[in-house]
Amino acid sequence: MLRSSLHLRGRRIATPATVAGGGKLSGLISHPNKALTLNYRWRPYTTKVDLKKFRPMILERIEKRANEYPVRAMVPVSVEVLKARNVLIQGVSTLIKSFPVMACKFCPEIFIGEKGHLIRTCHGYKRRAKNQVHQWVKGGLNDILVPVETFHLNNMFQGVIKHDQRFDFDRIPAVVELCWQAGANPNDENLDLSSWNCEAVDGIFHETESLSPYNLVSVANKTLTAWETLRSGVQKLLFAYPAKVCKYCSQVHVGPSGHKARLCGVFKYESWRGTHFWMKAEVDDLIPPMLVWRRRPQDPPILVDEGKGYYGRVPAVLDLCAQAGALVPGKYSSMMKEQGLSGPALC
Repeated sequence: MLRSSLHLRGRRIATPATVAGGGKLSGLISHPNKALTLNYRWRPYTTKVDLKKFRPMILERIEKRANEYPVRAMVPVSVEVLKARNVLIQGVSTLIKSFPVMACKFCPEIFIGEKGHLIRTCHGYKRRAKNQVHQWVKGGLNDILVPVETFHLNNMFQGVIKHDQRFDFDRIPAVVELCWQAGANPNDENLDLSSWNCEAVDGIFHETESLSPYNLVSVANKTLTAWETLRSGVQKLLFAYPAKVCKYCSQVHVGPSGHKARLCGVFKYESWRGTHFWMKAEVDDLIPPMLVWRRRPQDPPILVDEGKGYYGRVPAVLDLCAQAGALVPGKYSSMMKEQGLSGPALC
């Protein structure tokens, strides 16, 4: 290798004339009794690549990748997720008959209780308002468990859905589509929601009105356990199976790449009928937690806007189960603020 010399504080030091990576070092300046100063220009070696020659190889690798799915270790997880989803839907449907749910008429805000709160967090329809008082109406199951739907794919690595093909594919719950791609069969009688008896959960009761406090607590505990199992199972599946969510709207797509249906821009502040900007989806994108204000024993009967810094804010399913007597996991203690100070009362 060629060698060159330079001065470093009055000493002659031999250094390579080239740098690692194939680049050339040029413009070398040395100053006696001073720190080393290097002025160089990087000259990388470039080669032209014909991408058309690599296209058959890329397509072949995609076809081979499809043979690796579904992952065998994830099949039991997907079955467990579907079972937990069914238990969760049935449990919430039962509890809301004993514990009323209020929903805002103009925004997604909900509250578990007979009366709503006075916290000014309503942004109105299409977000045209800000910090308004909510107008409460009776809520239901879909207000707590927000349905998130996606296109049902024939196979995981099929072609990208075009805008003209958006009506050729069914829309199903995103969690069901994720479990379907993971190897579960939603048409199984043991997993199908339609096979569940709406008047019984695990055979412990027959009519909601005749539930004893003990049975109500049992249903709440099973529902909360199903909620935790569902979220942890979806988290595991997302490690192995890709899912996308739009950066500017709530559209979700389960698959290696998003679709090209121009559906982004439902609201005024978004671009109308634009294409989605896909990014990696998380658990909250497939299972929205729907945070609600929680009334503690030390709080006033009606929560006011001045005390929103004191109140707890937890997922709606957690608050519903807690009011029914379920044992809440300790990881939610900081969100519930059970030992916190009481907020100001309504004058």
